[in-house]
Amino acid sequence: MNLKTMFMAVALLLVASPAFAGADANWIAVTSGFSMAIASGLCALGQGKATAAAAEAWARNPAAAAGIRFCLIFGLALIESLALYTLVILFLKVA
Repeated sequence: MNLKTMFMAVALLLVASPAFAGADANWIAVTSGFSMAIASGLCALGQGKATAAAAEAWARNPAAAAGIRFCLIFGLALIESLALYTLVILFLKVA
């Protein structure tokens, strides 16, 4: 299966999930769990990429360590907020 077909299948599943969530209360918990898993996975990938880029930038220019550190911490806080907002929505919808 090529990459385009895989992305289309995943998009179809993600679009169809909210439609099924309104039909039964059990689907709300299932789709909320999927959304938390997707958000956490993407946050982990983003944080890994940001940390790798900061380490490379720091190795190339050690004099700019303070600016790189500030940008890294600020970026990681924004990335982590995605997972936290998804967790809050999960608790609001399931509870």
